[in-house]
Amino acid sequence: MNNSVVNTARLLGAGLRALLVLTLVTGVIYPLVVTGIAQGLFTGKANGSEVKADGGVVGSSLIGQSYNLPLKKGQETPAPDLNWFQGRPANGLGTNSINTQYKLLLSGATNLSADSKDLIKQVEDARAAVVKDNSVPGYTVKPSDVPPDAVTSSASGLDPDISPAYAELQVHRVAAKNGLSVAKVGKLVENHTQGRTLGFMGEPRVNVLELNTALKGLVAKQ
Repeated sequence: MNNSVVNTARLLGAGLRALLVLTLVTGVIYPLVVTGIAQGLFTGKANGSEVKADGGVVGSSLIGQSYNLPLKKGQETPAPDLNWFQGRPANGLGTNSINTQYKLLLSGATNLSADSKDLIKQVEDARAAVVKDNSVPGYTVKPSDVPPDAVTSSASGLDPDISPAYAELQVHRVAAKNGLSVAKVGKLVENHTQGRTLGFMGEPRVNVLELNTALKGLVAKQ
């Protein structure tokens, strides 16, 4: 066997050993270490930031959900279930046109410009709906009371949070629909209002899924 063949065999052997070592380190050891650390120190986040209620998972605190009534015959857009706090509009969500076996929520923004007639109409319609839906006997919502996040969707279309102002605007309606006192529902919002991250990043917010999960528990205690 000449030297060139021997050298080639040695190179192939070295390459194979390097491949096996790298596969073991990056494909087995590293993922196991990272997963172990994540499960040990950040269990909730590592498992998808699950929100649990009634002995099961009801969703993720990172993904917004819709609280709508079932579609009626001939109805294309579901009406909001006003017993619950409502999240931000989701106008940017796409439709699943490929895999039609499952109804998927596709994230996305509208990409409409600030002077778009379509966007202006969406905002005006949303504001009128918020005023109408949240005006109950003894409490009237004015158009000027409606905060921006109540009428605009986020870039993802799946924002799980709303502003404290929007949550507080819904308190009277939620209280009336569920036979609760305004004080109790208002306290619920207060308890679920989160401040700025590290005290200076972002804005105060209320997670809608966690708030509605707590609301369900409050209603059950009546």
